[in-house]
Amino acid sequence: MLGELWSFQGRYRTLHLTWFAFFLTFVVWFNLAPLATTVKADLGLTVGQIRTVAICNVALTIPARVLIGMLLDKFGPRLTYSTLLVFSVIPCLMFASAQDFNQLVVARLLLSIVGAGFVIGIRMVAEWFPPKEIGLAEGIYGGWGNFGSAFSALTLVGLAGWLSFSGGFTLPTGDVLNWRGAIALTGIISAVYGVIYYFNVSDTPPGKVYQRPERTAGLEVTSMRDFWGLLGMNVPFAAILCVLCWRLQKVGFLNASTYPLALLAVLVWFVFQTWGIIRTNRDLIMGTKVYPKEDRYEFKQVAILELTYIVNFGSELAVVSMLPTFFETTFDLPKATAGILASCFAFVNLVARPAGGLISDKLGSRKNTMGFLTAGLGVGYLIMSLIKPGTFTGTTGIVIAVLITMLASFFVQSGEGATFALVPLVKRRVTGQVAGLVGAYGNVGAVTYLTIFSLLPLWMGGAGEPTAETIAASNSAFFQILGIAGLIVAFFCFFFLKEPKGSFAELHEGETAAEGTPSMAR
Repeated sequence: MLGELWSFQGRYRTLHLTWFAFFLTFVVWFNLAPLATTVKADLGLTVGQIRTVAICNVALTIPARVLIGMLLDKFGPRLTYSTLLVFSVIPCLMFASAQDFNQLVVARLLLSIVGAGFVIGIRMVAEWFPPKEIGLAEGIYGGWGNFGSAFSALTLVGLAGWLSFSGGFTLPTGDVLNWRGAIALTGIISAVYGVIYYFNVSDTPPGKVYQRPERTAGLEVTSMRDFWGLLGMNVPFAAILCVLCWRLQKVGFLNASTYPLALLAVLVWFVFQTWGIIRTNRDLIMGTKVYPKEDRYEFKQVAILELTYIVNFGSELAVVSMLPTFFETTFDLPKATAGILASCFAFVNLVARPAGGLISDKLGSRKNTMGFLTAGLGVGYLIMSLIKPGTFTGTTGIVIAVLITMLASFFVQSGEGATFALVPLVKRRVTGQVAGLVGAYGNVGAVTYLTIFSLLPLWMGGAGEPTAETIAASNSAFFQILGIAGLIVAFFCFFFLKEPKGSFAELHEGETAAEGTPSMAR
């Protein structure tokens, strides 16, 4: 496969077009992080406000990934991905023209929907590649697409500066387009590519049928035990959205009259999601449908993969959001330099996520690969907690800190690759919804971690604006929390995760040799 990867024909052409679509959604989704301190200074925001905007950047991705998983299984990845890419220009322009904290929050909430794009490509790639190569293919899709966050960190500060110093354009308020122009441009490029993508891909290879579930209002399960498990695993979605509402109320975005309305909206979402699950599994609940043994799958598999994605992708989102400022304050660096150094965390994605998928393909046990990489993630974050002001000094200290960061990042993103080497093998016809749920749990982790990150300085330093020492101590504690969570989930992987049937087969579940042959076409 590696030798044919650069052919840009057949399934490889689809893979390249799809990872680039994902790349652009991440450029858009992470266009705030490298410019956060500039936005904060320009609009006079507090530390709490800019961190709240960062939380909003991942908030609606949670329900969006669930909904897009449903739409994906129903309408296919081609239409779903193209629509999302075109949509991204709207919130980008809203954010670029924002004049106060409230407008930033609304724009960032809408922009968080763009982060759901990752789920779509998982199904697209799974349709074009066989199980024995699914790890590497999904790893390339996820790893190279994920580089969009690093690309934002590397380029947007420079682009914003160029737009400013070259004169650029002026807004009606008189402000020069700098960070505003950079963010708007990311959305425009994404929308243009959405049209290109639609006219250059297909949902499946020639001669292959796109399998759809009978109902897409909720995930189909195959036993009553799994039904109750699915309902239970939906509770954290509502809980974390309530936490977000509480955080927005604390910083003044929601007041005494709008806060209850926001909580009501979360309740409506939870009821809608629960009712969809009941509708989809009505025959199972009523006892009129019994799944044959060969058609069953264990929801426990999905639940553990949700936990792995909390600790790997959830932590990545949180760390990428805070790392530029972390390097800037820890080593007293210029913003552009800090952004370049911080990009090393996501830069590793180019190799690490495909490596995780490749290891999963080659070691002969996707389950043990998952456990090993998750344990490495935990240890990596515990080592990162040692990076503090004064611990590593000078150029040598910065180099050591960057190497430690890249080591932790390798295990984080290899774990992501291993997770989605497993997801398409759980149950083929509901791959979109499984990917949506697992992906959404990554964002549950991100919101949880970012909320903890935003509150740690207050918990550790008491009332008032936190001091530099308090912020440094809270950063260290934050990495320790990430590390311990990773070690706990690694235990679940080793002792409770099961190896999927057909993990290394030539064909996907339900395919015949005649049907599967076109997918191998070059």
